[in-house]
Amino acid sequence: MKTFSEATFLASAGRPAEFPPAAAPEIVFAGRSNVGKSSAINALLGRRRLAFTSKTPGRTQTINFYDAGAGWRLVDLPGYGFARVPKPLQEKWGELVSAYLSAARPIAALVVVMDARHPFTPLDRQLLGWLGVDTRTLVMLSKADKLGRAQQAAALREAKAASPAEVQLFSSETRQGVAEVRDLLEDWLQQVGGNKRPPVKGM
Repeated sequence: MKTFSEATFLASAGRPAEFPPAAAPEIVFAGRSNVGKSSAINALLGRRRLAFTSKTPGRTQTINFYDAGAGWRLVDLPGYGFARVPKPLQEKWGELVSAYLSAARPIAALVVVMDARHPFTPLDRQLLGWLGVDTRTLVMLSKADKLGRAQQAAALREAKAASPAEVQLFSSETRQGVAEVRDLLEDWLQQVGGNKRPPVKGM
């Protein structure tokens, strides 16, 4: 879809002063480190390396903004909860993301990426609770190609029972779920129009 085919890198922010002006609806991607978030973003945007992927979990400690070229932006939050990341960097993550969520950003939707083999871990639940964004939410079960059909069905069923959010199996390798996620996000973007998101719940 053209909505996802014209994305370009916009900015990388390591501190709030570096956030680009809030000029378009933003779809925010979040997830634990090493769940395939960057690969998922690249698959959705039809690119190979627009979002940087690393074999070192927790390496990216900035918020990356992408201009989708169709009147909206994609925002990639740094990976969350990897134990090897030094505590000062973990604290910086919290301060940076808190500043983003507390700002007057036009968040249209939140996409939380989880490993389909281990969804809704304590860290996933902590992340959902910590974000506390009262807006449209999609739980994307990445790396679904690592599961058989019966296992995929079970993972999907259990995830839907665990959350009121939309849930979608996804694989950046086989492109499973790519079209479905694009359609859903495009629909949400059309619905949100120019409305700002509700205020963030207590941080």
